[in-house]
Amino acid sequence: MTEALTPEEVGDRLRLAREAARVTQAAAAEALQIARTTVVAIEQGQRRPRLDELQRFASLYSVSVNALLRREAVQIDLKPRFRRTGEPDLAVEGAVELLTTLVQAELELEGLLGVQRARNDPPERPLLPGNVTLQAEQDAAELRQWLGIGSGPVQDIVSVLEFQLGARIFTRKLPAKISGLYAFDDIAGACILLNASHPKDRRAQTAAHELGHFVSTRKHPDALYAGSPETSREERYAIAFAKALLTPARAVMAQFHSVTVGATQLTRRHVIVMAHLFGVSREAMVRRLEEIGLTKPGTWDWFVDNGGITDEQARQVLGESISPDEGRTDAARPVSMRVGLLVGEAWAKSLLSEGQIAQLLQLDRVDVRALIDAYEDEEVGRDDSPRLLV
Repeated sequence: MTEALTPEEVGDRLRLAREAARVTQAAAAEALQIARTTVVAIEQGQRRPRLDELQRFASLYSVSVNALLRREAVQIDLKPRFRRTGEPDLAVEGAVELLTTLVQAELELEGLLGVQRARNDPPERPLLPGNVTLQAEQDAAELRQWLGIGSGPVQDIVSVLEFQLGARIFTRKLPAKISGLYAFDDIAGACILLNASHPKDRRAQTAAHELGHFVSTRKHPDALYAGSPETSREERYAIAFAKALLTPARAVMAQFHSVTVGATQLTRRHVIVMAHLFGVSREAMVRRLEEIGLTKPGTWDWFVDNGGITDEQARQVLGESISPDEGRTDAARPVSMRVGLLVGEAWAKSLLSEGQIAQLLQLDRVDVRALIDAYEDEEVGRDDSPRLLV
């Protein structure tokens, strides 16, 4: 475990930790029941400490073994990248700080545990001169084929981003005006923050929008919020990409024919079913139908002027087909489920103390203890627990 550092480096770190803890060499020797000359030899790099000795040193100095042994931790700061966008909004800046904290904590935990997150960055498609809407539609179709999802509805775009592409997706409660953030880092990969206060279908559209930036303007961060400009070629591309990815024209046409067979008018029930099938909002679905010529322009405005299409009407039509919002549930936790598992593993292996976890995740000790208790409730670490075959 100590092979990554030379004996001299290990000794110097132990000396610094001892001095920071205000412990003398004599006091350390007495507490560890070893000779003072042994402490001196270890600190001078003349003898490499055994793992059990390192654990006792770490306990005495109130640090983790990993903090003594690991190379410099990876530091990620996304804030300067967003500042270059010229956006001074305080709410956006707060969301950027949150995303930075979440990414940094996950990277730190992965480093502690030796976890290598699998990434599968999609082919990059820089914007070319010409019609960006046509480019976006073509790129979305190519990405669907590259991912192997064909032309049908994408049931869960967040899972596609997280599990197929290896992007870091976080869902947290943000000010209502903010829909999401996107940033790319060479070490962390694609990082996306979605607003848990928004409905699941709106979060799906935001995720697809940010995926458009991941494909086309990968190195440029994006903050999607109420009033954000939609006139740039980059934003028009991302908007068109999200539509083409979530509601590809041919698939919408086919489903529309099936849903409305025998009908002569577009009803609320038709819209509710179509929106549910493609996992988008009812407004997004109707406006897409208008765009591809399946209903007349102004159809959504007609519904709005005549009472709209309510959530209660959707519940009456879909019944138990409406799935629970796992993303909103996950956002109610102090950290994501994945980070909670990483925290439990790091604590169980004595790599981090409760205080260090609290500092890393910016949580109070009560929340940290709840995370650890939840991990222990799973009975991880018992000698008779099922083992992974690796």
